[in-house]
Amino acid sequence: MDLVPALEEPLKKVLGPATAKVMAEHLGLHTVGDLLHHYPRRYEERGQLTHLADLPMDEHVTVVAMVADARLHTFASAKAPRGKGQRLEVTITDGSGRLQLVFFGNGVHKPHKELLPGTRAMFAGKVSVFNRRLQLAHPAYELLRGDDPAESVETWAGTLIPLYPATAKLESWKIGKAVQIVLPSAQEALDPLPPPLREGRGLVSLPEALLKIHRPHTKADIAAARDRLKWDEAFVLQVALARRRHADALLPAVARRPAPDGLLTAFDDRLPFTLTDGQQKVSKEIFDDLATEHPMHRLLQGEVGSGKTLVALRAMLAVVDAGGQAVMLAPTEVLAQQHHRSITEMMGELAEGGMLGGADHATKVVLLTGSMGTAARRQAMLDLVTGDAGIVIGTHALIEDKVQFHDLGLVVVDEQHRFGVEQRDALRGKGKQPPHLLVMTATPIPRTVAMTVFGDLETSVLDQLPAGRSPIATHLVPAADKPHFLARAWERVREEVGNGHQAYVVCPRIGDDIDEAADPKKAKKSAEDEAEKRPPLAVLDVADHLAKGPLNGLRVEVLHGRMHPDDKDAVMRRFAAGDTDVLVATTVIEVGVNVPNATAMVIMDADRFGVSQLHQLRGRVGRGSAPGLCLLVTEMPEASAARQRLTAVASTLDGFELSRIDLEQRREGDVLGQAQSGARSSLRVLAVIEDEEIIAEAREEATALVAEDPELTDLPGLRTALDALLDEEREQYLEKG
Repeated sequence: MDLVPALEEPLKKVLGPATAKVMAEHLGLHTVGDLLHHYPRRYEERGQLTHLADLPMDEHVTVVAMVADARLHTFASAKAPRGKGQRLEVTITDGSGRLQLVFFGNGVHKPHKELLPGTRAMFAGKVSVFNRRLQLAHPAYELLRGDDPAESVETWAGTLIPLYPATAKLESWKIGKAVQIVLPSAQEALDPLPPPLREGRGLVSLPEALLKIHRPHTKADIAAARDRLKWDEAFVLQVALARRRHADALLPAVARRPAPDGLLTAFDDRLPFTLTDGQQKVSKEIFDDLATEHPMHRLLQGEVGSGKTLVALRAMLAVVDAGGQAVMLAPTEVLAQQHHRSITEMMGELAEGGMLGGADHATKVVLLTGSMGTAARRQAMLDLVTGDAGIVIGTHALIEDKVQFHDLGLVVVDEQHRFGVEQRDALRGKGKQPPHLLVMTATPIPRTVAMTVFGDLETSVLDQLPAGRSPIATHLVPAADKPHFLARAWERVREEVGNGHQAYVVCPRIGDDIDEAADPKKAKKSAEDEAEKRPPLAVLDVADHLAKGPLNGLRVEVLHGRMHPDDKDAVMRRFAAGDTDVLVATTVIEVGVNVPNATAMVIMDADRFGVSQLHQLRGRVGRGSAPGLCLLVTEMPEASAARQRLTAVASTLDGFELSRIDLEQRREGDVLGQAQSGARSSLRVLAVIEDEEIIAEAREEATALVAEDPELTDLPGLRTALDALLDEEREQYLEKG
């Protein structure tokens, strides 16, 4: 009979069904291997205590502390009218602060006997406030006795006590005891790192690393274990990506070289300006890729307004020149319409193929979205299948089965993180051979994140703004501390409009009832913060207030995601034509809205937006020759983290710098999580920003290894680790490139 490898043994068999059920449901741990890779979050030293002064509210915490005082109170209550109700109050201390523990009713007897002054223990519970003091009600606890030598040495070997990511249902020390049971299996862990790599870098073996991370004797043990486990994560991930790149490189594609003196040349001759050095360099990288017989997979990163659309359009024209068709996929209809408008404007008569007045080299540029009328849609589909339309711009409506292309040569995807792998692959299947792929993003991604999240794409970066773009001045408006600053902000908007310009006002919410209830999680989260007791400001309310008050007499309109597409388009057209002075909107304007005459933006409740999102929004102003102004309005107090974040946005226009700040402030998992359709991050000890060198080296090693042995024939441990990484949920994460 087949024996199950030790690390694949279900926890149910080893720990019993009750504990295994909690581990599976609350921590996502199913096998012995899963539990061994559930690493301690931090370690407590026996002689050194947790800072009680720094405990976070409403979080489940584990603290190591000493009982300073214990008092039993008797009181009368409805259940015990004769004064027999009991409450045990225990005060624990760690030198930095004190914390009250309370036990009620029948729950007081055991702790009353055990929690005597001078006793040390681990306590776990949810931090709350009672009478303005921090307390834990009915915490679970584990005494740190030392009177039973076997128990102490076995469970708390050494002076370092591991504290695990835990839940209310399973305290850290219970996880610790479960780890103790499965730890011997670590000896059978297959090592995913090739021996030369491990030895060359002086890394400990995997069994030793697992032993040291769970039962360290010294800080050096922890460091050695973490160094080793970081390499595992970085290397296995990079091998998965390298294999994907390798497989993609073997796919056939039609080489697309632009015809001399064709459509691209005619277009370049029309441009009223010369391309920046950056645009020329990136265009060359793209054209070199298009000229090969393997599909291009390239990520084009560029600041808002750096001219990405122009670079993408030139690539599309090159493909049309070579007899193929090009598609641009946008995440929303508003954006698809916007791209269609700006591309037809840029091309002029070159976009009028088959029409009177169209130029000789002209092609048709077709828009295809879900809400188009039947006749227009039928015509667009006909233009695609006959090849009359060289360029098509649309939303995921393009992916429907019915849509057929004559010869699809290039797919351009705008705003990667809104687009899933299923869509990409469905579109890929529409070419006779896999089309070339260009992914554009305006969210600057630090190099290591690009290597980790978009590791199967080559990266091009546009980091200079085209000539004629104006700088944007950003200022903080602390509405609560200095209300007169807000009044001045509206005066500034009036001044801009008085000078013939236009303004945006951005709000976090739409403001009808559906929206209020749309995300109860968000509502709960914001209520926890003092300054966030009120709901976020809403478009409809703010527009109403401005039109009647500070901006009375100006032409104010609203734009939000739940309007009918035709109404949205009409509002955008009026704003673009200058018939509206102030547009009050949600973040639908975040991507792609291009109105050069808009010079001012006021972002209400700016603290409700992420750093990258604020940077994106701000890029909507200053797109013409007049300088841009962005005002970040917040009611958050000066010392808050939210205010520091806003100060960072106000102090630099460098998107890459801001994306680093953004990453450092958010948890690693969130960054990868955005792109992961909710899948759990596979990174536990690797930090994408701090471990830049490891990721870069792992990528080199992985690329070399896969080039030599794509099937990884001699590395069973690495194959096993890859299988674990590439199970269902992770596959989407890796493939969403």
